[in-house]
Amino acid sequence: MTSDTTPATFQDLGLISPLLARIVELEYSQPTPIQAQAIPSVLAKRDLIAGANTGSGKTATFALPLLQHIYEDAPLSTRKNEVKPQGNYVSGLILVPTRELAKQVADSIKSYAVHFNGAIKTVAVFGGVSTNTQMLSLRGGTDILVATPGRLLDLISSNAIKLDNVKTLILDEADRMLSLGFTDELSELLALLPKQKQTLLFSATFPEQVKTLTEELLDNPIEIQVQSADSSTLVQRVFTVNKGNKTALLAHLIKTHQWRQVLIFVNAKSSCNHLADKLSKRGIVADVFHGDKGQSARTRVLEAFKTGEIDVLIATDIAARGLDIEKLPVVINFDLPRSPSDYMHRIGRSGRAGEVGLAFSLIDHEDYHHFKIIEKKNKIRLEREQIEGFEADETVSEPVAKPMAKPEGTGKKKRKNKPPINADIWLKNT
Repeated sequence: MTSDTTPATFQDLGLISPLLARIVELEYSQPTPIQAQAIPSVLAKRDLIAGANTGSGKTATFALPLLQHIYEDAPLSTRKNEVKPQGNYVSGLILVPTRELAKQVADSIKSYAVHFNGAIKTVAVFGGVSTNTQMLSLRGGTDILVATPGRLLDLISSNAIKLDNVKTLILDEADRMLSLGFTDELSELLALLPKQKQTLLFSATFPEQVKTLTEELLDNPIEIQVQSADSSTLVQRVFTVNKGNKTALLAHLIKTHQWRQVLIFVNAKSSCNHLADKLSKRGIVADVFHGDKGQSARTRVLEAFKTGEIDVLIATDIAARGLDIEKLPVVINFDLPRSPSDYMHRIGRSGRAGEVGLAFSLIDHEDYHHFKIIEKKNKIRLEREQIEGFEADETVSEPVAKPMAKPEGTGKKKRKNKPPINADIWLKNT
């Protein structure tokens, strides 16, 4: 459901002055469609289910009203930072699927809260780093907690935090959490939450699992669907090429366009290193981002890529969500994602917040059928193009029997009665 008349400015949304002042400093000119439609309902403490693609401004959509609720609901002494609530409390809980997204959301919230002068505490917890350090950061509780489900359950079992005072629950990228096998963890966490709370659910796609979760969690929710922040700013192109010429075409594109930042997606950790080596032989230095890197190394690589110290980054799908790089010019699918929804999340790393972006996919004969499925599921149709000197043959000379590479974390053979996926172990390996 959407409104026919939506606020044109942030001042029209009903936000308080500390948030408006920060919005001016961040040079946000006007609300995105999802912000304009959703923020008034969230401020009214309505439950919400929102379909919003990456880059649509959804973090601010839930972060700004959450900060306002916590500030306005707190005693005056707390607002002045004189007295803090005691105990291991949480007021606002945000559940996310990946470490990178947890850190990014928490950093955004802290940025929006600058003019509250430390009156609102925000903590992010996730796997891959010391539990003891996170327990110390939670001492005395926190106003806002951004967490991956597995690590949060670990902290709860250690009595580092309790959820019985949560007033707002936010599930960010719910479709991704369920696809990663967080179902059992979510069920366990939901059982620990109070029944009376505001619940906000954001999801790019709405598979049956998400619909079921919505029915169980939300009370008479407002429903909003926004396809993208500005779909015209992201140009999608697809190039056909023989399999043996893919790397040569990739190198040709990078050198010809002289891109200063390019994010390349592949489907496996080993493919990252292999492609980086092949590009190196062609005079292109590339770094890699995948699950074999420790959390500190992953953080360093992302920061270097964001600041332009790294021109070319080759990544698995752990970079498809939670990676926010301002004005990233181009994303390339060297391997197609297995999931059509992951295609949209990958290309959404570029063309964010109205910036112009490019999304290229390099497909060989093995990819043709799968790309048609991606187009059908995402309701798009792209012209097949060729680059002179790298044209694909009209037919493949031999039958293609080799399956697509499996994405990270799914290397084991399927077996009957397979137990539920342990999400923390999955994330550690991705």
